[in-house]
Amino acid sequence: MDFDFSAILLGLTVLFGVVWALDRMFLYKKRKARLDAAGVEYTDPVAVDWSRSLFPVVFVVLLLRSFVAEPFRIPSGSMMPTLDVGDFILVNKFAYGLRVPAFNNKFVSFGEPKRGDVVVFRFPGYRCLDSNGNLARMGGDEGGEPNLGVGNSCPDPRPPVKSQNWIKRVIGLPGDTIEVHDSQISINGVPVTADEIGPFVGNPGRDEDAELLSNGATLWTEHLGNVNHTVGRMPSRPTPSIPNVLVPSVVPKNCYLVMGDDRENSLDSRWWGCVPEENLAGKAFLIWMSWKGWGTGGVDFSRIGTVIH
Repeated sequence: MDFDFSAILLGLTVLFGVVWALDRMFLYKKRKARLDAAGVEYTDPVAVDWSRSLFPVVFVVLLLRSFVAEPFRIPSGSMMPTLDVGDFILVNKFAYGLRVPAFNNKFVSFGEPKRGDVVVFRFPGYRCLDSNGNLARMGGDEGGEPNLGVGNSCPDPRPPVKSQNWIKRVIGLPGDTIEVHDSQISINGVPVTADEIGPFVGNPGRDEDAELLSNGATLWTEHLGNVNHTVGRMPSRPTPSIPNVLVPSVVPKNCYLVMGDDRENSLDSRWWGCVPEENLAGKAFLIWMSWKGWGTGGVDFSRIGTVIH
């Protein structure tokens, strides 16, 4: 999504609260006295009435979304098969600490992401080299050109990065040495092991499934620390290695290297670098609804209630 719904909620909360508070402090008594003297039943002006009614509702929604759980919809296939296009998920907003709504500044810390966590974050932008040869960030989205992130200069580093929420799996923690070659990952010199499950089986009528099927995708159980999860591999589709021109082997301080579970169909840290800690939004933990689309599955009841690992 290209707009910040938390910022909208915060703005509406402040607007409704200010209108209601100012009216009660400076206008309410005089208006009520005037109407009482005229023998007219008292009613608030429309703007004040709406503000008084909507302020508590918007305020509660803001608190829940900011500090408890926030819903997200999966827009792309980069996390298949763990998360499918059309999955509606809940994200734990206090897993790593409490942050100021819209500004995302952490004011209470409850810990940091662990290897294998599925995290939602604000896209930091592609890493690139500006005209002076310095590292910069430029905008882009998951439908953007993948070659923008590796070895290329910035076409135009000036436009701000879009406010988009992305979701990936944490592979590398601050200080880790990561090497990635195709689907093989090594962390601090130790290869990440995986067991083959078999070929991907899906609905060729869905674009996301058709891509995996046409590329001969296979499913694997990957053992990432204490987390065992399923990944899809398509060896026929090459992806950048780590390290590369713009992404070093060692994960910087306060940064996390992330990858999608659909390994060859994910624009992730291999393309644009690590996720700064300040960009984290929370940890995904539950699929509460799954919609495959009309004619291609409808509601997938088998996924509802699935805990995300």
